[in-house]
Amino acid sequence: EVQLVESGGGLVNPGGSLTLSCVGSGFTFADSAMNWVRQAPGKGLEWVSAIAWNGFRSVYADSIQGRFTISRDNFNNTVYLQMDSLKPEDTAVYYCAKDAIATVNGGDRYLEIWGQGSLVTVSA
Repeated sequence: EVQLVESGGGLVNPGGSLTLSCVGSGFTFADSAMNWVRQAPGKGLEWVSAIAWNGFRSVYADSIQGRFTISRDNFNNTVYLQMDSLKPEDTAVYYCAKDAIATVNGGDRYLEIWGQGSLVTVSA
């Protein structure tokens, strides 16, 4: 069974940090680019970041550029999202998603498998 399982969400103070993890199984993890997508309460989906199959290139949404860092460990089939300088507007359910392609060179994403999501709440 192809599966993505996120963890690491929780409550954090504004200005704080949090790291999300996502473990993939049932597919060849190192063959795919991986993404993070979020959904704030009452809003639509917002793509956050993507990382190429080999970890050599990553791309970010303007809204989180310079504050979030995506990384991956292909040996352990895990992708991470390090989130620093968190703001209340970062409050959302964060999903990891498998891309249908290996690279992130183009502007389009092809998200074919999604995790169940992990809630991040930024509040004092």
